[in-house]
Amino acid sequence: MTTKYNYFTSKEIKPRGWLRRQLELEASGLVGNLDKVWPDIRDSAWIGGPCEGWERVPYWLDGAVPLAYLLEDEDLIARVNRYVDFILKSQKEDGWICPCTDEERINYDTWAVLLISKVLVRYYECSGDERIPDAVYRIMKNYHEMLKSGKARLFEWGEFRWFEGFPALNFLAERHDDTWIRELAAYLRDNGTDYRALKDRWVRYLNKWTLETHIVNLNMMLKQEALSNDLLNKDYEGIGEELYDFLYKYNGTPAGILTGDECLGGISPIHGSELCSVVEMMDSMSQIYAYTGNAIWAERLEKVAFNALPATISDDMWSHQYVQMSNQIDCTPFPGKSPFTTNNQEAHIFGLQPHYGCCTSNMGQGWPKLALSAFLKCTDGVISAVAMPSEVSFNFEGADVKVTLDTDYPFKNSFTYRINSSCDTAMKLKVRIPSFAKNLSVNGKNIEKEDVLTFDGFMAGETVIELSFECDTVIEKAPSGMNCVRRGALLFSLPIKEEWKIVEYVRKDIERKYPYCDYEITGHSEWEFGFDSENTITDVSENGVGSIPFAVAEPPVTVKARLTPIDWGFEEGYDKLCAKYPSSTKAMGESREMTLVPYGCAKLRMTEMPLVKK
Repeated sequence: MTTKYNYFTSKEIKPRGWLRRQLELEASGLVGNLDKVWPDIRDSAWIGGPCEGWERVPYWLDGAVPLAYLLEDEDLIARVNRYVDFILKSQKEDGWICPCTDEERINYDTWAVLLISKVLVRYYECSGDERIPDAVYRIMKNYHEMLKSGKARLFEWGEFRWFEGFPALNFLAERHDDTWIRELAAYLRDNGTDYRALKDRWVRYLNKWTLETHIVNLNMMLKQEALSNDLLNKDYEGIGEELYDFLYKYNGTPAGILTGDECLGGISPIHGSELCSVVEMMDSMSQIYAYTGNAIWAERLEKVAFNALPATISDDMWSHQYVQMSNQIDCTPFPGKSPFTTNNQEAHIFGLQPHYGCCTSNMGQGWPKLALSAFLKCTDGVISAVAMPSEVSFNFEGADVKVTLDTDYPFKNSFTYRINSSCDTAMKLKVRIPSFAKNLSVNGKNIEKEDVLTFDGFMAGETVIELSFECDTVIEKAPSGMNCVRRGALLFSLPIKEEWKIVEYVRKDIERKYPYCDYEITGHSEWEFGFDSENTITDVSENGVGSIPFAVAEPPVTVKARLTPIDWGFEEGYDKLCAKYPSSTKAMGESREMTLVPYGCAKLRMTEMPLVKK
């Protein structure tokens, strides 16, 4: 199968509007400053320091590099370049690049080899640094030789993430016809985990930690065919589709992600979903869409990106949760036993490093990689794949073309495309239309809906295309069996009044100090409601996007709905954790018209609720 679409580089595509503001928040927040404030990046073994020398610096670079180059942020570019320079200069004569001694290599989990190779390819796409092709060639050739001789092993994380070596191998295969490249690809496939054989372990969640049910492994795994099939010369079987549907059936949430506080958590609005799993799910969905052209993956990507991602990171992007919950009435440490399957009592608070630090370093890839998914290359032009304000500039068969999209989507369903060309061009602009769109209009005329609209015949100069559609606000079933409100790509929640408390301290030599401190968020408003079963949705208001796109204080769109008070109650043993399901769905009073906001805006929220009959 030939890849349907290809990515533009950060030199060609640039964010605009609310998307640029979101990236600027990330650059001025934790992601853009980790190398200044967090020991595992600031003092990492990757740059000769005493701290972690495995996945955290590569994770950080995977987001910080495209972020820096998308924004053309010279300071951040200089800082990520410093890390890459040190890593390249530290590469051993035989090609080994990870920070460990020769004697430690046999027990070094080579997931880091796969990860840093992928990151260096991304860096090359952004920077054009001509040192990278040779460095990646030497890394992977040495890795092949060491695996073949038994001097290195594919085990644990590397075994479960074997497909992450393919961005580097595909990069090399475009430049070299060496036999060892395909041999290494086959070795990774043959010795890596076969996820289809694990399906029976995902039906019922277990109160224990396993690699087989680890949520990040599973979300990464979905893209395995999209990454590896061409080099392996295999037919596309749809493994991602098959396993996503299966996982979602038993572990899904309305935000399009899976429950997993480290490991799968079943169907529950109060079992957490790890932030690493959100950004890895987004990457998998983008890669599968680009490879297959199957629009369902772009629509799923929107659902996760516009809901689950902003929901678990603070407005200023200086703090994050390790796990988010659909129904989340409080974010203060739980007393006594943690309610999570494998996480501690603080995994849901917002902070520098709640629970493990993997999410601290990995969360940065979410928004930059999403921005790179806005426009994708076609053989005959370009497709507007995920509608966000952005622009792309490229040459098509001798014509210098710039396509600009101005929109407040997903908050408002109107779009202005401007196509500027240096001469007449046969380039085609394709626009993906979501399945929920109705009453589609182009330049003021209603047209019949299609999954992809195609525009061509562009003359020299500027062409403007105005496009709009409508969508319904609906009550739909959540995987839990309760209900939620959705409008297009956006999920809506009842916000709970939030009181944020700064918590500063030092633990294990890691300082939490404002703005990179922890926060405890206490809820101060009613939350025990169900949806009134009659005339539930009463109004929708589009308010415009503020300086912080997903701010609960200024939500860009709101829905008014009738909610009815019920006896919900707390989970057994807790007074700040709502029960998984309400004690009763009997009305405890008259229904009220209340305001719902986008799920990503409300850090304290009720999302999944029952229908209540009078």
